[in-house]
Amino acid sequence: MATQTLAERTETLAAVGLSPLLTTAQLMALYGVSNWTVNEWVKRGCPVEPTAFRGRRFNPDRVRTWMAEQSAQLSA
Repeated sequence: MATQTLAERTETLAAVGLSPLLTTAQLMALYGVSNWTVNEWVKRGCPVEPTAFRGRRFNPDRVRTWMAEQSAQLSA
């Protein structure tokens, strides 16, 4: 099976109502932030998906929702 891009995986999984989980490195690249920033987000409540293996995974939809909530709280 050929390796899919994130966009291709997202499209494939969306058909069945799922979203791909991102690694810390992928989340860093998506938002253009450092590992330190991602760690700070997690400390402040950024949602992390449970995994059966070492490492963290992030659901981009849940992170986006959390980020919007954080922005709303800051502007309130």
